[in-house]
Amino acid sequence: MKNKTIVLASNSEHKIKEFKMMFGDYQILSLKDINFFDDIIEDGETFYDNALIKAETIHKFLKEKNMPAMVIADDTGLCVDALGGMPGVYSARYAGNHDNASNRKKLLHELENVKNRSAHFTTMIVRIDPGGKVTAYEGRAEGKILTEEDGSNGFGYDSIFFSDELGKSFGTASSEEKNLVSHRGKAIAKLKTDLEKI
Repeated sequence: MKNKTIVLASNSEHKIKEFKMMFGDYQILSLKDINFFDDIIEDGETFYDNALIKAETIHKFLKEKNMPAMVIADDTGLCVDALGGMPGVYSARYAGNHDNASNRKKLLHELENVKNRSAHFTTMIVRIDPGGKVTAYEGRAEGKILTEEDGSNGFGYDSIFFSDELGKSFGTASSEEKNLVSHRGKAIAKLKTDLEKI
């Protein structure tokens, strides 16, 4: 019987909830669940780099504790065309802290009077199997940045991101709607397809 445990290299309640919704037949453990409390320095230049740093750190930690389990880490960001792809890997700390409202406010301010508001979310998921094999999955959601907040669902930049596929903001979408077309939803779908082959 295959090991149905996944260690998610995160303590984000939003991420953990999303993964649990999409992996109902797996046991999803957070960093807190495995008693990992160190800071992981995400200093990579790409989403893949940062996801790999997190996944490798937790894989090594589990190996040292003799706890064989699959590790999944993701890095996600918003890339705005008019800003040369920013905030990108700095999305979570764009305003200098990890405050979502401040990040949204800064982005809206920088795009004042800017006509080209096209943008996309990218998620890169890195999976490391107990034996050390690394696999990566990318998901993208295309859209544009609104001129003001719309809706209070989701988190991060959701309330100012208009999804081309949904025809509305992520802030007004239900969790089910968002998971169908979101960057993380698409990357997770690719991951799930792979896991079903194991």
